Amino acid sequence: MSSSAPTRRTLERIARERFGWESLLPGQGEAIRSAAAGRDTLLVLATGGGKSAVYQVAGAARGGIVLVISPLIALQADQRASIEAAPDAPDNVAINSSRGAAAVARAWERIDAGGSLYVLLAPEQLANEDNVARLAAQDVALLVVDEAHCVSSWGHDFRPDYLRLGDVRSALGDPPVLAMTATASKPVRADIIERLRMQDPDVQLHGVDRPEIRLAVQRHESEDDKRAAIVDEARRWTAPGLVDVASRKETESYAAELAAEGREVAAYHAGLKVAERRAVQDRWRDGELDVVVATSAFGMGIDRGDVRFVLHAATTESLDAYYQEVGRAGRAGEPATAVLHYRVEDLALRRFFAKRSVDKAGLRKLWRAITRTPGASIRDLSEAVGQPARTVSRLVNQLVDAELVETAGGVHPLRKTRVDAVVKAVKEASAARERIAESRLAMMRAYAEGTQCRRRVLLDYFGVEGPDWCGNCDGCERREDMSDAQADSVPADAPLAVDESVEHREWGAGTVISVEEDRATIFFETEGYKVVALAALDSKVLRQVADATA
Repeated sequence: MSSSAPTRRTLERIARERFGWESLLPGQGEAIRSAAAGRDTLLVLATGGGKSAVYQVAGAARGGIVLVISPLIALQADQRASIEAAPDAPDNVAINSSRGAAAVARAWERIDAGGSLYVLLAPEQLANEDNVARLAAQDVALLVVDEAHCVSSWGHDFRPDYLRLGDVRSALGDPPVLAMTATASKPVRADIIERLRMQDPDVQLHGVDRPEIRLAVQRHESEDDKRAAIVDEARRWTAPGLVDVASRKETESYAAELAAEGREVAAYHAGLKVAERRAVQDRWRDGELDVVVATSAFGMGIDRGDVRFVLHAATTESLDAYYQEVGRAGRAGEPATAVLHYRVEDLALRRFFAKRSVDKAGLRKLWRAITRTPGASIRDLSEAVGQPARTVSRLVNQLVDAELVETAGGVHPLRKTRVDAVVKAVKEASAARERIAESRLAMMRAYAEGTQCRRRVLLDYFGVEGPDWCGNCDGCERREDMSDAQADSVPADAPLAVDESVEHREWGAGTVISVEEDRATIFFETEGYKVVALAALDSKVLRQVADATA
């Protein structure tokens, strides 16, 4: 492992000689230098901005084991392919559920041998204490958390297995962390830093604005009208393009309808066999497909620079998720279009997906086992309660979420608590997550039903400066028909400003996300995103905090 911070010239040489990159993209160089120097780094870089190159160059500079936690098998496959295509990159191995026992055994043998190596793991692999101990023995040089928004309670793709990564980091000896994501609002960034226990992190925010993508929303009264509009656009518009849908059934039906018009179309969803998914990914990457109709299972790392349109037949659960999926278009900087086809009824499906169940009997049995044998492993607890390890791991995640246990060196209770109180705490944490999901969905609805600049809504949400009107969305097109007075939605003397701190009588401390003529959207940590009337400032419901900071 490198004992000193490499110079900029050294890093540029590594990028050129070992990976074949003559120059780095905007945002990459700053993050590489920070991570290579061993500083905790949070990188928010737009989809297609080259996040993988950051850990690859920084990891090669540091030497040793570079542990890359990645949530999707397809994403791991893409990243391994880019490493193997490089002229002189370090070795790499992957361990996930798609790898056979022999391949996994060979991967661990290579890890045990030490030396420079990228190790790509799915987060659930780190629920196994033996895996963590084996990695810790090799002195991890850099811990990379890809799609880092998954660690956040406020992230659009929250994954319980990510909750334990703070404990995993401790068990590995606190290596420096490089957390990477394409989209993270200000609350999500704060949550990532806290959950991963990042110390004095270098926060790099680049390329969130994608001005080359035209943004639009089409509202529909019926499902038939919506479907007809999507099929018409996907048939007529310049390929290649993506159609995002909510269900496996819809991928097949839309794909069949589009293929009937002569376009090369494929459906993609998690129910396909691994070989079938890989075939679609390869055909898409090789330019053999005009359109892919997919659920969110279509990997976040499926790279293609010439995508001309992204059509959403389903409302996503958050603006984070929507903007990440939209970001698959226009990666090469050429004009592209993203259209959300919206029915208010679609929100009900998202609310259904957000519902969470609590296994009260399972929690009671598990808590008793944990308190009887503090520090027990997941495997030992599985045997003690007679449940599969994966079920026990899921329940442990819920206990971590409720701040009842820690998982460094086994599962340890954080305090003595009666079993009924444990169940109550988990139910309260679950209810809080449902409120979070509803809050994010409300922001999505505001985007879909708003009449102002679409891009301004997104940039406000992500805490990024930009013009009030972008000139490349349907909101700006409507503005051309307005008077100046109608177009100026935020008066110059508005009583609140974006990023200002406030205090609500019921919801506590909050941060202003956006301001309109008579209302403001404010983020409250315990309640999520709320729209509050500015008149509340005069009724003592809402007050400005004197020491507000930007």
